Amino acid sequence: MTTYAIGDIQGCYDELCALLDLIQFDAQHDVLWFVGDLVNRGPKSLETLRFVKSLGERAITVLGNHDLHLLATWQNKQRHFKSNDTLAPIFTADDSNELLEWLRKRPLLHHEAQLGYTMVHAGLPPQWDLALAQQCAREVEEVLRGDKFKEFLNHMYGNKPNHWNPALKGWDRLRFIVNCFTRLRFCTPAGELEFEQKGNPDQNSSGHIPWFRAPQRRWAGTRIIFGHWSTLGLHQENNTTAIDTGCLWGGNLTALRLDDHTTFTLKCAGYAAPGGD
Repeated sequence: MTTYAIGDIQGCYDELCALLDLIQFDAQHDVLWFVGDLVNRGPKSLETLRFVKSLGERAITVLGNHDLHLLATWQNKQRHFKSNDTLAPIFTADDSNELLEWLRKRPLLHHEAQLGYTMVHAGLPPQWDLALAQQCAREVEEVLRGDKFKEFLNHMYGNKPNHWNPALKGWDRLRFIVNCFTRLRFCTPAGELEFEQKGNPDQNSSGHIPWFRAPQRRWAGTRIIFGHWSTLGLHQENNTTAIDTGCLWGGNLTALRLDDHTTFTLKCAGYAAPGGD
């Protein structure tokens, strides 16, 4: 069995199929890890969702910000719909509810001790070790799968609080957790989250640092795979590997073979102008 981690797809289904041909994916024996953002902005979000769901236990995907946005729009379209969304075919499909009920049961974090990897969509704050990160992920997952699902989605958006405090409660606590797992790129050295900066960290002059460079990182012994940061590209640093290489924006779609850390890239045509989330 071979395990591959694949970067943000965002509805670029044709490119995903071509990448799987490139790595000679065997659905009977291999496993695919998806770092989230299966959908939106690209042309074939519905086909992507159907395919990943059809893989059953051969696919593991964590939720990204666009996946959560899809769920929020499903529950309250008037409040959350954006003009550049490409999600409409999902809502009109015969299997729409089945797909979306499946999606809301996906995790925010996946850890596999045997392989020695942890996968999230965006990042972790420096105050969390792996055990706390797993606990925080479970807190949100329980709400996503429970009776307060719609209420949570209407409280999910926002940038505050931006600093971890174990005493955080209610929607503030859940919002902070979601922002770490699905939106984080930069923070202060003290771990305060910052969401305005989206560019390459080596060209950033704001004084903020990438989350994976924050000092006193309690998760430092954990090998993390993540996506979300297309301007960072394929990047390895401080026990982390970023694999969002901007397929949607005309970059590449990347697969990382976890067994030996070999990467495979496929050039993409691009469906949107660079610079978005």
